[in-house]
Amino acid sequence: MTRPEDEEAEIESSRAPLLEHLTELRSRLLVCVAAFILGFILCFAFAGPLYVFLVKPFAAAFALHEASGGEGVSPLELILATAGVTPLPEGGSAVGLISTAPLEFLITKIKLAAFGAIVITFPILAWQLYGFVAPGLYRNERKAFLPFLLAAPILFLIGTAMVYFIMLPFVMWFSLSQQIATAEVSVALMTRVSDYLNLVTALLLAFGLCFQLPVVMTLLGLAGIVSAEALSKGRKYAIVGIFVVAAFVTPPDPISQSMLAFPLIVLYEISIWCVRLIETRRRREDEAAGLTA
Repeated sequence: MTRPEDEEAEIESSRAPLLEHLTELRSRLLVCVAAFILGFILCFAFAGPLYVFLVKPFAAAFALHEASGGEGVSPLELILATAGVTPLPEGGSAVGLISTAPLEFLITKIKLAAFGAIVITFPILAWQLYGFVAPGLYRNERKAFLPFLLAAPILFLIGTAMVYFIMLPFVMWFSLSQQIATAEVSVALMTRVSDYLNLVTALLLAFGLCFQLPVVMTLLGLAGIVSAEALSKGRKYAIVGIFVVAAFVTPPDPISQSMLAFPLIVLYEISIWCVRLIETRRRREDEAAGLTA
């Protein structure tokens, strides 16, 4: 039996009636729903500490801004203070956020619990999705797909860590620097609890999803939709597109946009390298199987 016939036989042996597919889909959806509900309950029980954890970058920026009078703080100092490597100045006032509606903070905690539930249950959701589609894949496709289940959450965590330790402190520092205090006019930053959570979740999702670029490009390379040569030739257009995306998903300041754009450019280059490796391996396999002209 030839290699293509062997793969077709493997797919045929894994086929099941439509009713069995629907039954399996229902059971996997129930597992996903149950995991999400349990994650939501757990995150809601700790919604207060979780929110305090998310406010720490703002607190670090606020403390250093207050201690320095808005000047003389290096980016490295801000990052180290956010990470807890260096202590915050003592004697300063605590950062304050406001709630302008009776149930605003409760609704904010519900949103935070839902977001946290999605994050912590993502491995379960991804594994259930893989378990459902795996029978329809060839053996080599299943082996190729598994590393992406590991790479996707790792890249997402790298993106969110960049938001927490670098992006948020700079954004809040920039916001605090826009305050005005004169004898005639006073403009103070009074951040709502819901607005801050919206900012945090938007940045976390934007960076976490954008950092999936190598995963998406590599999967497209495996499917033969893109090639390393095409990605290399389209590099200048991709860079322009990256800056456009960064301008849409980050606050309207060049520092924030650059913080997302430059890592994405590096990830784009990594994507080209990954696709080239796939093409090289595929060419060697074809040569070994005698499929090349």
